[in-house]
Amino acid sequence: MTSGAWNRPILQSIVPIIGDSRHVTTHLAAISSVAGWMAYEEFIFPKGASAGPFDLGSSPTEIIDAVMFASVLNFAFTDFKSGVKYAVDYDGRSWSDTEGMFIRIHQATESGLDLLDGSVLSAITRDDLSRIFSGNIELPLLEHRSQILNEVGETLLSRYGGKFHRFIADCAPFMYHGGDGLLERLVTEFPRFNDVASYRGHQVQIHKLAQLSLWSLHMALHESGDWTLQDLSDMTAFADYIVPVALRLMGIIEYSPDLEARINEGQLIDRGSDEEIEIRAHTLYATALLTDRINELRPADRQLVIPQVDYRLWKSYHATTWPHHLTKTIMY
Repeated sequence: MTSGAWNRPILQSIVPIIGDSRHVTTHLAAISSVAGWMAYEEFIFPKGASAGPFDLGSSPTEIIDAVMFASVLNFAFTDFKSGVKYAVDYDGRSWSDTEGMFIRIHQATESGLDLLDGSVLSAITRDDLSRIFSGNIELPLLEHRSQILNEVGETLLSRYGGKFHRFIADCAPFMYHGGDGLLERLVTEFPRFNDVASYRGHQVQIHKLAQLSLWSLHMALHESGDWTLQDLSDMTAFADYIVPVALRLMGIIEYSPDLEARINEGQLIDRGSDEEIEIRAHTLYATALLTDRINELRPADRQLVIPQVDYRLWKSYHATTWPHHLTKTIMY
């Protein structure tokens, strides 16, 4: 456990779960085996500000507003009954989940709708979102999405002139900074980011979307020098639906026969259940250990941070046909 993230609240909160888990197991030997070949892959730090097929431009404030808006809505892209994933046809191909969402955001802003302003978000309705995000299926949980945007818009209007970039500028450029860090304030001032759960009386911090939003900002702005997250090495993976699939197929994590069967049959795994929390906790635990093991095998000038390994897993498997667990939640 060499990553700085082991000393921060998220990983510290999930470690006690690992030994008590009844539904998910992490195999340390498999981590060493996978690291033995993955360590020699090329891990390119993503550059620039892109959203699917689009370039977000060069304005730091507009990039921040666009990334944060998308982060607010970056959850639940698979229909809970049919198992069909949301997708959008554009430029001769199909773009699924987050990439499809970005296409519709781009098209809406090109048509003159300022989705990045708090005054628009505070008044947006479910029907508005249904029209904006048309695709092969209706984007799931539209009622929840409109309520979230209304709440976020009201907070932005009342405290930050309607813009996310003013919130970012008001925080220290760290995740953790004595209460003034971005992660600390995101989960406090915008409850939709407060991704926590209770596991047998123990509070678990996951904070998938809050961390992902800061990683996305860092990727978009660090190269130009416009903004850099100063404690990136303290970031964990982003516990979602896809990274557990990658870890499962690589033999790093294993589900109990009952949980495996329920996932394969498309049964919902309840939000806050032991099974759901264990899947997410082991995702964070295993990716952190995998990153540590990979770094042991790489030169000092080619060390990785956990989100790079997370992205390697997500990018390879986000369009896979292998079944992933389904949980009705706004957190991922």
